[in-house]
Amino acid sequence: MRTAARSVDAADFDARVVATFGRQFLIEDDGGAVWSATRRGKKGDVVVGDLVRAHASAPGLARIETLKPRRSLLFRAEGYRVKELAANIDLVLLVYAARPTFNRWFVWKALVAAYAAGIEAVAVQNKTDLDEDGEAAAFRRSLEQLGVATLALSAKAEPERTRAALTAVVRDRASLFVGQSGMGKSTLLNLLVPDAGARTQEYSQRLDLGKQTTTASRWFDLPCSGSIVDTPGFQEFGLANVPIGQLAESFPEFRPALGQCRFLDCRHLAEPDCAVRKLVDQGAVAADRFAFYRSLAEARLL
Repeated sequence: MRTAARSVDAADFDARVVATFGRQFLIEDDGGAVWSATRRGKKGDVVVGDLVRAHASAPGLARIETLKPRRSLLFRAEGYRVKELAANIDLVLLVYAARPTFNRWFVWKALVAAYAAGIEAVAVQNKTDLDEDGEAAAFRRSLEQLGVATLALSAKAEPERTRAALTAVVRDRASLFVGQSGMGKSTLLNLLVPDAGARTQEYSQRLDLGKQTTTASRWFDLPCSGSIVDTPGFQEFGLANVPIGQLAESFPEFRPALGQCRFLDCRHLAEPDCAVRKLVDQGAVAADRFAFYRSLAEARLL
């Protein structure tokens, strides 16, 4: 990571936000130099991936003046609040594995968030060599039946094959890694970015984070071209901002019935003559998937 050497007398410059922690930021200019930055007016509206206009305030230090328009934006949940997570993402990689036990709802929430943001998603089953009862593989097949793109990998048992498969997917795109703790996301990241550990440590030193590196979001350029965002402090996507109509659209198995209910504003909960619930009764929509939808939809009524 090259430290900024631009003259303070230079005009404002364009940059990308490559690391964030609270209201501390690192931004990388078009020449590859990295600046420590703050936001003008102490606004909290900057996230990793943002393209910004900045002004050099001192050697190596800059002030973020404005944000450029975002082509996509993802949100995270923080308690009962929804906060911005990452901007200008093209692909979400959802990592899960047989060990430790994965949470289906975590993956399903990620799929809803990606759909709402207009971002492609790929579900990555990692640690295939540990899937002794086949549950993780069965879940992958269920996702494929919904039209979700998937990968079946083993980062530790087959690192070269895993690297090649991931590289083919992330090349020339800005991707975001998400996954529950223990799913092997860090191992996958290190296959794509061999110096990720060293770069993370340098980012942390620049942001003066001490031992709090696990909650700082980071943007890494990939050797194969493209980039990857790692958000190690991430818990789950924020979906409270997704309108209930768009929420239903994010369920592929609902789509044949959407627009067929008696009421145009049907929420598919308790309304009479609901075409979606008819699909559930017919077995065309899995009961656990509908229970997941009901949980999200009812949360909007509280």
